[in-house]
Amino acid sequence: MFDTVAVVGATGAVGTIICRLLEERKFPFKRIRFLASSRSAGKTFRFAGRDYAVEELTPSAFDGVDLAIGSTPDEVARDFAPWAVQRGCLVVDESGYWRMDPKVPLVVPEVNPDAVDHHQGIIASPNCSTTQMVVAMKPLHDAARIRRVVVSTYQSTSGMGLAGGKELNESTRSAIANEPFEPTAFAHPIAFNLIPQIGSHKEQGYTSEEMKMVYETRKIIGDNSIQICPTCVRVPVENCHSESILVETEKKITVEQARELFAATPGIVVIDDLAAKSYPMPTTCDGRDEVFIGRIREDLSSPNGLAFWCVSDNLRKGAATNAVQIAELLVRKGQKARGRGEAVASG
Repeated sequence: MFDTVAVVGATGAVGTIICRLLEERKFPFKRIRFLASSRSAGKTFRFAGRDYAVEELTPSAFDGVDLAIGSTPDEVARDFAPWAVQRGCLVVDESGYWRMDPKVPLVVPEVNPDAVDHHQGIIASPNCSTTQMVVAMKPLHDAARIRRVVVSTYQSTSGMGLAGGKELNESTRSAIANEPFEPTAFAHPIAFNLIPQIGSHKEQGYTSEEMKMVYETRKIIGDNSIQICPTCVRVPVENCHSESILVETEKKITVEQARELFAATPGIVVIDDLAAKSYPMPTTCDGRDEVFIGRIREDLSSPNGLAFWCVSDNLRKGAATNAVQIAELLVRKGQKARGRGEAVASG
């Protein structure tokens, strides 16, 4: 058990869910602190029936803290994680800043739990679209080794935080009223629209969000030979990311075998009855911590191909839940920080 736990970015969209999960899952600790920017410092934060004052995120805020769970922008995580580690605090970070640092484990507890054993003070949680995909890939890869993945994502507006959901509502009202709307959170109006770009332009015409799925998946699975072709699309859905996934394996996996593998995997729920119009959808998976899989079928164009549909709550399993699960894993393993003043991985 960690004596003192801090939630960094506690007042943000994911931070508030992290706090809720710590309470719901009865995470063990003696003391808890809530850290945020100077704009939120001094505000009252309600947790487990008590009111706490939000503290400003400064280096000294980590004095005496044993575990910090952070959900902040990359530039904030870049600064606060070393502050924490230098004071003997272990950090579970939700941002993208530390994910590809070779000295920082990138962890999904259902997929690569032993990676936490090699931390140097910081443990990273993956991008939301990567997280649900690798959970789905794990049983198939263990059974027949995945060689290639083609994935198209249908990502909700909550992936842009509170501003994304607000803009979905405002742009929808404007579209219905046939009024002009100037988007700010997204590059184009999101109401009744699809935007086939998430993130900035990267190599060979792929976006930063798409390349995250390539690099993070290989790091988590531990296999750089897996070929991944991603397309990431923003859709006018309030919450939950959906993914159409096609995998090619070394050995053939039948639909029946795949369904059994998925159903036997902790963290996966199979909803797959096309005749009954039963399959995962954002509206039915919202607020849940599992990865939901349906529409399992053989690839008509490849003898060792398998296609399926995957939905997960991006604010929960894609972010907050995975971070809390990492913290729970650390408790089970008896993991602690490396010691006050020891070196931290650098970005």
